[in-house]
Amino acid sequence: MLGFQRRGVRRCECEIALPKPGPLPQTSQLAATGYSKDGSPPLTRRRQARTENPCVPKSVVTGITRGDVLIFIRQPEQHTTTAPAPRNYHGCPGCDLSSRPRPPAFPPGPAPGLVCDHRSTAPGSPRRTHVPHTLDAAAVRTWCALALDALGRAREEIDAINVYPVPDGDTGTNLYLTVESAARAVDAVFDGHATTGPASRPTLPDAVRAMAHGALIGARGNSGTILAQLLRGMAEVLAADVAQGVDDADAEGMGGMGGPDDAGQLRRALRRAVESAYEGVARPVEGTILTVAAAAADAAAEAQGDSAAVARAADEAARSALAMTPGQLDALSRAGVVDSGGLGLVEVIGALARALSGETAPWSPRGARAWTRPPAPYRQHPEPAPPHAEPPPHAEPRPRASAHGPMPCPTAAPGGSTTPAFEVIYLLDADDTAIPRLRTRLDALGDSLVVVGGDGLWNVHVHVDDAGAAVEAGIDAGRPHRIRITHFAGSGATAAAPGEPAAARTREPAQRAVVAVVPGEGLAALCTDAGATAVAARPGEPPASGELVDAIRRANAREVVLLPNDPELQHTAAAAAEQARAEGVRVALIPTRAAVQGIAALAVHEPARRFDEDVVAMTSAAGATRYAELAVAERQAWTMAGVCQAGDVLGLIDGDVVVIGSDLAVTAGTVLDRMLAAGGEMVTLVLGAGVPDAVADRLERHVRGAHLAVDTVVYRGGQQSPPLLIGIE
Repeated sequence: MLGFQRRGVRRCECEIALPKPGPLPQTSQLAATGYSKDGSPPLTRRRQARTENPCVPKSVVTGITRGDVLIFIRQPEQHTTTAPAPRNYHGCPGCDLSSRPRPPAFPPGPAPGLVCDHRSTAPGSPRRTHVPHTLDAAAVRTWCALALDALGRAREEIDAINVYPVPDGDTGTNLYLTVESAARAVDAVFDGHATTGPASRPTLPDAVRAMAHGALIGARGNSGTILAQLLRGMAEVLAADVAQGVDDADAEGMGGMGGPDDAGQLRRALRRAVESAYEGVARPVEGTILTVAAAAADAAAEAQGDSAAVARAADEAARSALAMTPGQLDALSRAGVVDSGGLGLVEVIGALARALSGETAPWSPRGARAWTRPPAPYRQHPEPAPPHAEPPPHAEPRPRASAHGPMPCPTAAPGGSTTPAFEVIYLLDADDTAIPRLRTRLDALGDSLVVVGGDGLWNVHVHVDDAGAAVEAGIDAGRPHRIRITHFAGSGATAAAPGEPAAARTREPAQRAVVAVVPGEGLAALCTDAGATAVAARPGEPPASGELVDAIRRANAREVVLLPNDPELQHTAAAAAEQARAEGVRVALIPTRAAVQGIAALAVHEPARRFDEDVVAMTSAAGATRYAELAVAERQAWTMAGVCQAGDVLGLIDGDVVVIGSDLAVTAGTVLDRMLAAGGEMVTLVLGAGVPDAVADRLERHVRGAHLAVDTVVYRGGQQSPPLLIGIE
C-alpha cells in the first residue's frame, strides 16, 4: 500500500497482496533504560545495528505533505506477516480491502437482539454488530466516542472550508477539542463509578452533566462554544426528566417501539438545545451552525418512533439544512462552501443517530485491551480515578490559512478590513445576574459574541479590537480564568498562557526537537536521555491534544517531530500538530502506532540533517519495525486464535491475538518464533512493572538457540500494562 497526500489532494494505490498491514508495520510499546552488554548506550547500539541492516530497503517510497511531513512506507517484500488477509489502512475510497483489523472482544454467543452485519465484516475482524440502544449513560458515552472519531476524520475538511465569521481555518480543530473535552469528562465519570464496584454505573443525569461541563470548560472558538451550549441545553432536559420521572408516553402522547419515553426526551432535549444556543449568541446569523441545529430540532419534533428514529430524522434534516447554508450567507456563497460549523454539527448529530441505532464506539487497541490485565504477580495498585471530570487546559489554536490557501475574508470592506484584531476567550466564575450587563458591554466592544454556561460558570468568546477592555469587562463581572487572546493578524508568535514562566517565552528556541508519547517511566527516561521530550500515557488515560501542545511548547524548537506511538492517538496528535503549526512551529507527524516504532525512529534521529531528510529516515526506521505484546485475559472472550478464558496469556502480533497460553515466557517464545520466521535481525524486549528479569533471560537464551545472528536488547520499561512488549527490526 502506498499513500501519497498533499494539501487538498489525496491519491491512493492499493495492492492486493500486502507484505505487511498498515502504513507502518506496527510495533507495540518499547522500552526503557539500560545499556547493552558491550557498554554502549541503548539507542547508540540500535543506530549502529541499523547501519548495515540488510532487511531495510535501499529505496523507500514516501509521500510528504508540503512543508510538513506525514509519510507512508512501501514495506520491503522479504517481510511477511501472520495476518490472515491484506487490509486497507489508508482509507482509499472504493478500495475493496478491509479496514483496520478489529480483534473481537465480546463473550461467546450473540446477545439477545444482536444483529450481525456480515457485509461489513473485514478479514480478521469480528462481525459488525448493531444493538438498539436506549438513551442512557452508556449511549451518551458511545455518542461522545463516535462524535470524537467522526470529527477527527473530518477535521481537516472542516478547517479547509472555514470562512465565517473569520477565515482562520480552525473550526474543525476547535470542534474536535470541544468534543474531546466532553468525552474525557464522561469517561472520568465512568471511571469514578468503576472504582466503587462492578455493579456501579453512572446515571443518565451523571453522564449528560459531565458531557455538558466538559464541553463548556474545553470549548474552543465560536462554533465550539455554541456546540457546548447545545450540549448544555440537552443536558438540562435529560437530567430534569429523569429526576422528575417524566412519562413521555403520557406527556407527548407518543407511542412506538423501543422506548417512547426516550423519544420524547430527545425531542425536548434538541428543542431546548437550540433555544439555549440562540440565547447565548448576541446576534444570531442564519446559514450557520445555529440554522443546522434548528432544522434538526424541528425534524425531531415531527418524527415518529423510538429515540433512534428521532435521531435519524434530526440527522437527515441537519444534512439538508447544511446544503442550504450557501444560499443563506453571502460569505459562504462567494467561497462556494457550506458552513464549517454546520458541517461539524452534522458529524455530531450523525454520531448520536449511530449511537442510538446501536453502532458501537470506534474500535481501538486500547479498547480491545479492556478485557485484558497484567498477570496477578506483576500487577500493581492502580491509581485512583480522578475525583472530578475536568481535563487539563488546552491552548487555543491560532488562526492560519486553510488547506486550500487563504480564504477571502467575509467581513473585508473596500479600502480596509473591518474584522476585529483579537479573539478573546475565557472562563468566568460569576453570578448569573452579572451576565446580562457583561453581554451588553462586550457586544459594544466587538462581534461574534457568545456567552454560554450557567450555575456560576460561563464561557465567554468575543472578537474585539481592544482585548484589554474585554478582559476588564470579565473582571468587573466575576473572576475570569484560562484567558486566551489570539491576534488574527499575528506574525506567528503566540502569547504565553497565563502562569507560563517568562523564561519559556524568552529562551532562544532550538532548531529541532522530538516529542514522543510513552507508556512507562523507563521508556520516558530512555527518550529523555536521547534528547526527546516525553509525554506520559497512563493506563486508560491517553494524553489529550492540549498536553501534546504543551509538550511541543516545552521542547521550544522551530521544528518538531511528533511520535504518537499509538493508533488511538492519531487524531489527537494531528489536532495538536495543527495548533502548533498555527503558532509558527514546523511539525512533522510520523504516524507511529506503538512505542517500539517511536524508539526505532528516535535511534536514527540526526538533528544536523535537513528536516525532511531526518523525518524520512525516522519514518523508514519505524516502518522496519514490527511489534507484539503479551497480555492477560480479564474474562472469557472470542479471539482470532480461539476462545480464551480469564487468566490466559494472550500473544498479540500487530494487534491480533495469535497465541493463547498459560505461561508468560512460553507464550512469548512462541510469539517470537512466529515473528522471526518472517525475518529480522534485532529483538527488543520491554519488561513491564513487576516482571522478573528471569523472563527476559529465558527469552534471550531462546532467541540465541533458535535464531542465529539475531541480536536481543532488553529494557526495563516500567509500564503497568501490558507486561511484555516485543519489537522486531
